[in-house]
Amino acid sequence: MNRILQGDNLEALGRMETGSVALIYIDPPFNTGRRQTRIQLKTVRDEAGDRVGFGGRRYRTELVKAAGETSELGGYADRFDDFLGFLRPRLVQAHRVLAPAGSLFFHVDYREVHYCKVMLDEIFELEDKGGKSGGKDGECKRKGSGRECFQNEIVWAYDYGARATKRWPAKHDNILWYTRDPKRYTFNLGESDRIPYMAPGLVGAEKAARGKTPTDVWWHTIVSPTGKEKTGYATQKPLGVLERIVRVHSNPGDLVLDFFAGSGTAGVAAARNGRAFCMVDESAEAIAVMEKRLGMKAERL
Repeated sequence: MNRILQGDNLEALGRMETGSVALIYIDPPFNTGRRQTRIQLKTVRDEAGDRVGFGGRRYRTELVKAAGETSELGGYADRFDDFLGFLRPRLVQAHRVLAPAGSLFFHVDYREVHYCKVMLDEIFELEDKGGKSGGKDGECKRKGSGRECFQNEIVWAYDYGARATKRWPAKHDNILWYTRDPKRYTFNLGESDRIPYMAPGLVGAEKAARGKTPTDVWWHTIVSPTGKEKTGYATQKPLGVLERIVRVHSNPGDLVLDFFAGSGTAGVAAARNGRAFCMVDESAEAIAVMEKRLGMKAERL
């Protein structure tokens, strides 16, 4: 059953059955230390306006306030005194609800990825040590096996936005892929989209026309500020990235969970590909976007 839940994600996770979720994708706040916003503007005909349009007509620009926003800029404060302390209990619960062949995709950036990986290695080792989370033989019980449950660091690379002048511009995010079992997990590579060869002349016409499966570096544009996919939510992720994850790492009918759901892109990807979804967020702004996007009402915890 598809659900949107509004409330504390730790409480939501605590209510879920052990081993019930085939795929978890989360895109938690990145602890950037700044407020995450996406400013929306509209233009209104005004002879004293600040913009000139077709035929010399003048327009003024106005800030659009989205439904559910509590300030002019909306968005959310992306700052934590103890970022890992905030995440850890939620990830311990995520590990508990993950199905035996399930996967966790943890989306973060270069500022925190190193610390988060060490924490996830510990969680995937310690929470099953001695079978405390109901693990079966072979499910991450051996010493150091949390690292064995780590499968890939996916680098999502894009080329958009401002350019730093005192260091190389940071134009990528990091997505850590962990599996509940180090050897038994869902991976349907044949369901992936295919991408062009960088040097098609070297592989022949037939292979070039077919394209290739992606590597662990995913080149994909961000959500266009002027495109149809845009919802106005500050940190919306592209549907193409989420659909690739959903199609390859789950099966039709499986449950996809995102407990930092934001604009609900994981839910859209799940619904488009015959999966069930559970989206959780505390923000009234996020809930309003998801209700419109997914065509259903949220439940309050």
